[in-house]
Amino acid sequence: MQSAFASWQAFAAMGGYAFYVWLAVAATLISLIALVGHTIMQRRALLADVRRQASREQRIRAARQNNEPEEA
Repeated sequence: MQSAFASWQAFAAMGGYAFYVWLAVAATLISLIALVGHTIMQRRALLADVRRQASREQRIRAARQNNEPEEA
């Protein structure tokens, strides 16, 4: 199998189109990293909301049990 580039410098130069190629690579990687970061932040926020809601419902149930009249 023959390599498309003779050296690492030729690979980095991308046949004279290095600026455009590496700019496109950088834009893609930045977008993907931002998407992953946003997804992680949204997941953490969603899980925090679920925990908050569950805690609230537990407090409501406890308050209702404490306010029930005791049977004699």
